[in-house]
Amino acid sequence: MFIIEDLSGSGATPGDVKEVQVPDRPTDAGEGRSARVVHERYVTEVTAVGPLFADFRDQGLVILFGETAPAELHEFVVRHRPTLADSAPRPGDVLELAGHSFTVTAVGDAVPENLLRLGHASVKAHGNTSPPLPGDICVRAGPLPDLEPGSIVRILGSG
Repeated sequence: MFIIEDLSGSGATPGDVKEVQVPDRPTDAGEGRSARVVHERYVTEVTAVGPLFADFRDQGLVILFGETAPAELHEFVVRHRPTLADSAPRPGDVLELAGHSFTVTAVGDAVPENLLRLGHASVKAHGNTSPPLPGDICVRAGPLPDLEPGSIVRILGSG
């Protein structure tokens, strides 16, 4: 299913319109319900993964940082290069890590500035509805996927 967001009246040009593939899910549309309009808020490509990434991932934590990450963080962060940095996630959005979808359950107060300015956020897969730290993006509980250079991370917004 493809849904194209209507950006009329927003000042956007036709080149700004993004087509986003949304998996068919009965909960998104059904009897008496309409499909959600989804747009890309943030898209980035992984450029490097620190050697301690797997240890952190296995604990339900992925630390994202743009390519300007200080060298002392390289061992455990996922460095990336954004191709679209429109806005930060909101609860109810979908975070895709290498094609695996996670519903965002909470977003810390520092995430909008840190993500858009530095490419930095901590993704925690524990399902909390209140972020433990200001830089946290909380997602539904579950195992996080492996990431490697070339993996794509996307934030898909529904509003």
